[in-house]
Amino acid sequence: MAKGRDSGMPDREYWETFFDPGCILSRLGCDGSRRNAAEFGCGYGTFTIPAARNVLGTVFSFDIEPEMVGCTKDRAHAEGLTNIVANVRDLCADGTGLDDQSMDFVMLFNILHIEQSLELLSEASRILAPSGTIGVIHWRSDITTPRGPSAEIRPSRENIQILGNTVGLDTSNLVDFDCCAWHWGLTMRHPEVRIIKALDNR
Repeated sequence: MAKGRDSGMPDREYWETFFDPGCILSRLGCDGSRRNAAEFGCGYGTFTIPAARNVLGTVFSFDIEPEMVGCTKDRAHAEGLTNIVANVRDLCADGTGLDDQSMDFVMLFNILHIEQSLELLSEASRILAPSGTIGVIHWRSDITTPRGPSAEIRPSRENIQILGNTVGLDTSNLVDFDCCAWHWGLTMRHPEVRIIKALDNR
């Protein structure tokens, strides 16, 4: 399995000083109205654990590194959470293995700098339920940040919107984080969801 470019992780304690996971998940719409969620790249379980507390069903988490999956499983066990399924998987080569339109929320957090970002977005779109949401965050490139991939490969929000549109997603909902100023965010949905909401608001 090939690891994505510039995807190294610092130690867990340092890494988790960069985020307010509860705030980010809330702003992106991962709340108690969601049933099942998928996470592309679980890392230390930084977002896995709070997402599992939010959703009604199961969080399916994937990472290419066995030690990251092991850490996430250990944290879930320590927290007494039984609704996390974490697996070692090369998402670019093998996808998630989840059913079509089976996920209400999909997390693509700090992962779309890899070369296969279009493939990841296509897989996220495939598994997304008709009324589901894909949440995306990444390190900003317009400011100096304490971590993150090299500036030349960091995707801009505009770049990711173009890729999302390419796989047929509505990418017009931008999210700003006063709780996590080093990151930008956006949500993606199937286009028909926005049309239905517009009709409901007439």
